[in-house]
Amino acid sequence: MALGELERKVMEQLWDATGPQSVRDVHHALSQDRELAYTTVMTVLDRLAKKGVVRRERDGRAYLYLPVQDREEMVAELMHSALESGQDRTAALVAFVGRVSDSEAAAMRAALDSLETSGGEPATGRRKASRTPKG
Repeated sequence: MALGELERKVMEQLWDATGPQSVRDVHHALSQDRELAYTTVMTVLDRLAKKGVVRRERDGRAYLYLPVQDREEMVAELMHSALESGQDRTAALVAFVGRVSDSEAAAMRAALDSLETSGGEPATGRRKASRTPKG
């Protein structure tokens, strides 16, 4: 699922936060760099909740928002979705790998080696990202 520019900025704020964020919290943080209406942030958070990207919890009369996935899980899911939609998945993977740095390529090699030796767990020791939102 692709995100628009403002949706990505909101997600970055939620990922960088130490806990759940209110619309006011997100609006305050994003308004430091640009003029942004409170209602715009509220609409974006509502849209992200409907997409299943964030979870919202009632806190009195307001909602608090939390990301459903961490940044890395979401990026992995976006990459996987993009690969599924293409005609030639192998060609897309080769094109992607051709654009990574030497250190990124080494990290991918280590992850692939780890998958082969561990029977499916990635080198980071993290579980594979699920295809359904948590929570």
